[in-house]
Amino acid sequence: MDFELEMAFFVGGSNKLGEPISIDEAQNHIFGFVIMNDWSARDIQKWEYIPLGPFTAKNLGTSISPWVVTTFALEPFLVDNYPQDPEPFPYLKHSDRFNYDIKLQVDITQGSNVSTTVCRSNYKYLYWTPKQQLAHHTITGCNVNPGDLMGSGTISGDSSDSFGSMLELCWKGTKPVSLLDGSQRKFLQDGDTVTMKAFCEGDGYVLGFGTCTGTLLPANPMK
Repeated sequence: MDFELEMAFFVGGSNKLGEPISIDEAQNHIFGFVIMNDWSARDIQKWEYIPLGPFTAKNLGTSISPWVVTTFALEPFLVDNYPQDPEPFPYLKHSDRFNYDIKLQVDITQGSNVSTTVCRSNYKYLYWTPKQQLAHHTITGCNVNPGDLMGSGTISGDSSDSFGSMLELCWKGTKPVSLLDGSQRKFLQDGDTVTMKAFCEGDGYVLGFGTCTGTLLPANPMK
């Protein structure tokens, strides 16, 4: 079992079936953001990845934070979009900034109640913007509705302590991650609590998303 550090946005407004949302209008359909943990079963994922791609390994559970932070509230924290090379197709190109300086953190707590921060990352490392994601999702006419949730994918930076999953942090199980209680992890264990935090720092204030927390319980074998 593994976590994946992600952010996600809620769709606001809708489009008719068969009518794509253009890149120039995409921001009008993005209501706000939450932290998202895309729980992942890596052993199942390895088995089904070829030829199907991840399916049951990824749909077993999703946790989100309690607060939806609107795009309006995030405007003071806009930063330049991540450089893209090669250039995206014309329907995905936009010059306006739609990337954010959101600090991210993942803690793991085991029975001793000692928490270890295993990841510090930032939303600004995402290669694709939410506008591009929504425009691409609807380019063939897929309709979206208010309340639809779209995850960002794993948010990993360029340093080893900024990787957004145990799969990356332990380098596919070859480099165990040490916790402050003296134990080590290659992947999550029963009883582990994963807490994700996200916040923006302004001049004299902090804008937070709350925490995205979940505890891994022992499997309930089928009778």
